[in-house]
Amino acid sequence: MTVEATQDADFAEVVNGADWVATDGVPITWALNMQYGIEQDRIAGFDIMSDLIRRAAEEQLPILFYGSTPDVLNVAVANCRELHPTIRIAGTFSPPFRPLTAAEEEAMISFINQSGARLVFVALGCPKQERWMAHMRGKIQAVMIGIGGALPLLAGTQGRSPAWMRNAGLEWTYRLAMEPRRLFKRYAITNSFFVFRLTKELLGR
Repeated sequence: MTVEATQDADFAEVVNGADWVATDGVPITWALNMQYGIEQDRIAGFDIMSDLIRRAAEEQLPILFYGSTPDVLNVAVANCRELHPTIRIAGTFSPPFRPLTAAEEEAMISFINQSGARLVFVALGCPKQERWMAHMRGKIQAVMIGIGGALPLLAGTQGRSPAWMRNAGLEWTYRLAMEPRRLFKRYAITNSFFVFRLTKELLGR
């Protein structure tokens, strides 16, 4: 997401305009420390989602999942209810793999607002989910939170890397090993570009 924002001014505006941006990545916390001396912990998307679901169950706040496939959503909801029997699921919405028409978008907005959801977990992947939430600001009457790859973890369709790998900033290697064809090009390019830009900025200082 950081690399995407450095290459796309419109996306940078979307990220910088968000109400809350979390450091979901150990290299980002390292960069903050090296550049600004900020001691920032990693805030993983899966941990945010898990904690908010727990709090929502305790406070009886209805939640809704937007994105992914119907199968993944069904399993995620079932796991939510098993972990938190008091959770209130306002609904799920699996959009098609194409832009919604104006009529479909209006129907989707109406569905979410009428569901009574207070938290909407958005799992469309970066940068699509960030753009979608920015576009929906003021239209959807709920707090929207981008969770990206956290939903498959909740559904159990993907495993989470060991804690030592996450703490060492090596979670990307685990994900790459699980999905080499899909992620090789992305990681090879974005990781290299991130290191290049960080090094350039540090030398400039």
